Amino acid sequence: MGVFVFLPLVLPLTALPIARLAELHLHPRVATRLLSGLAVVLALCSTLCLVLLVVVGTAQLPGNPLPDAWSDPEVREAVPYDEIAGKAAIAALAAVAVGCAAAAGRHRRVRRHAHRALTGLPEGELAVLTDEAPYAYALPGSTTAPLPDGHGGADGGAGAGRRRGRARGRGRHGHRRGRVVVSTAMLDCLDDRESAALVAHERAHLHGGHHRYLLAVRLAARANPLLRPLRAAVAYTTERWADEEAARVTGERTVVARAIGKAALVSRGTPTPTLAGFAAPGPVPRRVAALLEPAPSAVNWPSMSTAVGLAVWTAAAGTLGSALSSANATVTLFLLLKTATPL
Repeated sequence: MGVFVFLPLVLPLTALPIARLAELHLHPRVATRLLSGLAVVLALCSTLCLVLLVVVGTAQLPGNPLPDAWSDPEVREAVPYDEIAGKAAIAALAAVAVGCAAAAGRHRRVRRHAHRALTGLPEGELAVLTDEAPYAYALPGSTTAPLPDGHGGADGGAGAGRRRGRARGRGRHGHRRGRVVVSTAMLDCLDDRESAALVAHERAHLHGGHHRYLLAVRLAARANPLLRPLRAAVAYTTERWADEEAARVTGERTVVARAIGKAALVSRGTPTPTLAGFAAPGPVPRRVAALLEPAPSAVNWPSMSTAVGLAVWTAAAGTLGSALSSANATVTLFLLLKTATPL
C-alpha cells in the first residue's frame, strides 16, 4: 500500500471545489445536505484510518498491551515509517477526541442555558427577551429527565403547582420544544414586515433542523481540520436555505434582504456556531444579492448541457471518487490487519 495508506487523511482537500460550486449554483437545501453528508463521511474515514495506524504502529512498542501479532511484519511493511506514524496517530486521535467532546459539550451547555433563560416566558414558538443587545436565533428543542406526575406526596397542591410551572414549554416526558428567540433590541431595529421576515427565517432554521447540519460539520472539522472549508460552506448554505424559506413564506424577497442587511449591522450573532441565527457571521452581502435575484431553481442539479452544470457534475464526480478512495484505503488496511493478525 505504501503512502496510499495515508490517503484518507489528506483526501478531504479534494472536497473543496464542490463546496464552492455548491454554494454558488445549487439550491441551498441540496447544498447543505450534500456538503454535510460529505464532511461526515470523510471525517469518519480519516478517523478510522488513525485508529488502524495506531494498531499497526504501536503494537510492539514497550508497554503496549496489544498482542505483538497485531503488528505482524507483513502489516508493518504496508505502512511507511510505521512507528512514527503510530505515535503521531495517537496524538492525533487524542486531539480528535478532545476537540469533538469540547464542541459537543459546549453545544449542549449553551442549549441548556438558553432554555433556562426562557423560564417564565409565555408559551409559544416565539420567545421575546427584554435585552439591549440585538440578536435572533433558533433554539432547538431538547429532551430532559421525565417529569413527575404531580399527584400525591407530602407537598400537596403547592408542590404540584410549582412542578407545573417548571413544566411550561415541555411535554409530559421532559421534551422542550424548539423556539425562536429574539431580543427586544433586535425588534426595535426592524419594522413590522421585516420582523415577520425575521421570524419566518428563524422558523425555517428550526423546522429544517439546521443545528444538526451545523453540529455535524463542526465535529467533522474537529476530526479533520482539512474539512474546515466545508464547515464554513454549510454555515452559509443553511442561512441561504432559511433566507429562501422566509422569502417564500412572506412573498417579499426585498423585505427579507433589507431585514438581513439591517440585522447584520447591529447583531451580535448567536451563542454558539452550532445554533443558526438571523444575521450569523458570514458573507451577508452575498445573501442579500441572492435575495435580490429570482428564487433559485428547485432542480437538484443543473443540466450538464450548461457550463455550470458540467463544472458541478465534474466536481461532484471527483469528490465522490475521493470519498470512495478514502474508504477503500481504510477498508484495505483493515482487511490486511484481519488477514495477517488475529484482529
